[in-house]
Amino acid sequence: MKSAEIRDAFLNYFASKGHSIVPSSSLVPGNDPTLLFTNAGMNQFKDVFLGGEQRDYSRATSSQRCVRAGGKHNDLENVGYTARHHTFFEMLGNFSFGDYFKRDAIAFAWEFLTGVLKLPPERLWITVHVSDDEAADIWLKEVGVSAERFSRLDEDNFWQMGDTGPCGPSSEIFYDHGTDVPGGPPGSENDDLDRYIEIWNLVFMQYERQSSGELKPLPNPSIDTGMGLERIAAVMQGVHTNYEIDLFQHLLKAAAAATGASDLENKSLRVIADHIRSSAFLISDGVLPSNEGRGYVLRRIIRRAIRHGHQLGQSQAFFHTLVAALAEVMGDAYPELKERQSQIAKVLLAEEEQFAKTLDKGMAVLEEALGALSGRQIPGEVVFTLYDTYGFPVDLTADIARERELTIDHSGYEAAMEAQRQRARAAGNFKVDYTQAALDVPATVFSGYTELNADSQVLAILRDGAVVTELSEGDDAALVLDRTAFYAESGGQVGDSGYLEADGVRFEVRDCIKQGAHFLHIGRVLHGKVSQGDRLSGQVDAGVRGATALNHSATHLLHAALRQVLGEHVTQKGSLVDSERLRFDFSHFEAVTAEELKRIESMVNDQILANTEVTTELCDMETAKARGAMALFGEKYGEQVRVLSMGTDRFSVELCGGTHVKRTGDIGLMRIVSESGIASGVRRIEAITGRSALAAFDTAEQRLGRAAALIKASPDSLVDKLEQLVGQNRKLEKELAALKTKLASAGSRDLVAEAVEVSGIKVLAVKLEGADAKSLRDSADQLKNKLGTAVVLLAAEDEGKVALVAGVTKDATARIKAGELMRYVAEQVGGKGGGRPDMAQGGGSDVAAIDAALASVVPWVKENLG
Repeated sequence: MKSAEIRDAFLNYFASKGHSIVPSSSLVPGNDPTLLFTNAGMNQFKDVFLGGEQRDYSRATSSQRCVRAGGKHNDLENVGYTARHHTFFEMLGNFSFGDYFKRDAIAFAWEFLTGVLKLPPERLWITVHVSDDEAADIWLKEVGVSAERFSRLDEDNFWQMGDTGPCGPSSEIFYDHGTDVPGGPPGSENDDLDRYIEIWNLVFMQYERQSSGELKPLPNPSIDTGMGLERIAAVMQGVHTNYEIDLFQHLLKAAAAATGASDLENKSLRVIADHIRSSAFLISDGVLPSNEGRGYVLRRIIRRAIRHGHQLGQSQAFFHTLVAALAEVMGDAYPELKERQSQIAKVLLAEEEQFAKTLDKGMAVLEEALGALSGRQIPGEVVFTLYDTYGFPVDLTADIARERELTIDHSGYEAAMEAQRQRARAAGNFKVDYTQAALDVPATVFSGYTELNADSQVLAILRDGAVVTELSEGDDAALVLDRTAFYAESGGQVGDSGYLEADGVRFEVRDCIKQGAHFLHIGRVLHGKVSQGDRLSGQVDAGVRGATALNHSATHLLHAALRQVLGEHVTQKGSLVDSERLRFDFSHFEAVTAEELKRIESMVNDQILANTEVTTELCDMETAKARGAMALFGEKYGEQVRVLSMGTDRFSVELCGGTHVKRTGDIGLMRIVSESGIASGVRRIEAITGRSALAAFDTAEQRLGRAAALIKASPDSLVDKLEQLVGQNRKLEKELAALKTKLASAGSRDLVAEAVEVSGIKVLAVKLEGADAKSLRDSADQLKNKLGTAVVLLAAEDEGKVALVAGVTKDATARIKAGELMRYVAEQVGGKGGGRPDMAQGGGSDVAAIDAALASVVPWVKENLG
């Protein structure tokens, strides 16, 4: 079976068992700060398992794209060197949210493997947790698995989401590749070899681990399973390594063609084939190469692939050309690959070109360090310098070390990295982390779309990452309420501020964020005491909320205008919306021209002037997509989504959970204040709206008036008068330059007479009064022509500093260099300089040293003539 056929068979089988087929979520987890990337099929269902989110189904199945290349789950360094490690993989899964449990999960797995895929039962080995007699009985007595192919394990068969939260025993299914492959069954001494390969893990979520370590039974036990598509494809296609399956063979052949390699077993080809998958999918999901966070992990992956291309002898950009091959084999399952193929290739090409500029320099530094190496370990400081200065990720350096049978000093590297982090922390301001504590309270109900005040009860209090029961005056903390009108930071919109009050109690809310299904109201007790269970009246700052809504709604109009003016390749890469301004980051590979910015701004303001109603509608995701709604980067969407429409003829239709104006005219006005590049292929626009925009126009008008008054013109005639003054100024500058040159050249016959002949070369070193750097250059050229074979050094005092020019005629440059002479003289006047063999410039600050420096020229020429 082809990989695509296995994927379809899995989803269709579980659909026949009452499971809803749920599309793969983004590789960028929505509103989950604990994850760098989506790394398991259950990630998108995390809040459902925790009870904070309800779906209209209790059974689900998916084929989830996953990346493990950073953070806790990092397989990057093993990719290419093992049979089954990947940075990108697909996880097939079936899930039960309080519906079926162990018996059905086991029966489904066995029927799919032996009934649908027709795997021989005698090739399958089952493991359960040592304590899980229930699962053992189901496998041995009901399914009829042989006791000779069954193991009870401890740590390997217990799963947990974190130190606290849902957890439970698991049952793993292994495939036996046969006696000709070394290795023992699970639980044996040689179980880490390749004969028995885990293909499916069934997790029985039946407990919640408390902070004390106690396992509390869950009221609704659930099922979470995962089977790697690449692993099961290897089994079904009768091959031993994942790189031999159809998906990888196509990519390996494309990588070989792009690099000129011929051996498809080459480990560098494997690295490239794996890395094009993770790189392309991450870019498709909105991640771009950068020096921090997810963008840095992506950069590491890309640069590792490029370096392996160099290992194969390919010094030209090649990695971006593999996007087409990837779209051929995975584009049907993931249409976004085909839709964004051109954009993905552009991002990769830009990164290849950027890395090419530093690769040779970095390799030279590494080779020098290796040449001086006394042992077999590359020092941590060298590894850090390669990373910090030349963009060499540590795993890339580790790759090179492994190839040369060396190791790297990880502890020394980490020490250097930590020192840098300390410097960064000292220079920045960081918010207190209120999201460390586990909360066992009902979800917060948000009422802020329709009201700005709400009466609520304090469900929990978080302080310094722990749950407390009471706060005193002056304490900083986060309150979790049962109901709130405060908007929690999401989708680029900042959290609301305001107050929570009761008799004798006043709590200032300075920010509001989400932790799972709970809203955390972060602030300080200004008066009185706050205790768990208290009832408080909340009041959102209406002015700040209103100004924020203007900017947020304008962001949607701006996004739509950008796509119309620049093209549909424009997608949001991030945003920040508060009461002061809006900031919008988007994909685009060149600066937006002034003319384009004007069109974009005018288009947005036309929609504001149209004053159309802004509408929101709740519907399912499929309906929203059918209506053309765009999803925003970094936003997490449930089964029911809010579709926001604004402008004439549905100018902007997006999914958004933020707060907005009622009519576009409420925005008043939008003005773009800046446009800049912030990363490769990413631009940023900042803009203001409402009263801030009006104030900006007032300020501009006042400055215009002041400028007009300075040149004695009216605002209407300002441009004409400025053009006139600029023309006059240019004319005067030319006249002044001519006068200076004439002054510097005056009496040039006397200057020629002052030249001293040294070994057939006339040497002239003089100071010219009233000259500047330009007139010195002109005079030097004239004097060289008059002197014949000559060396000329001219000096002048220009605005309290020393200006120097050295000139050597072409026929003398083989014997004396102008740049070397300039460096010698400039040092004497407290400065520096340099240039070509025939012309050099310099300067200094020590005016009093000019005469002595000039006097040293002839002796220096005599000493240094070649």
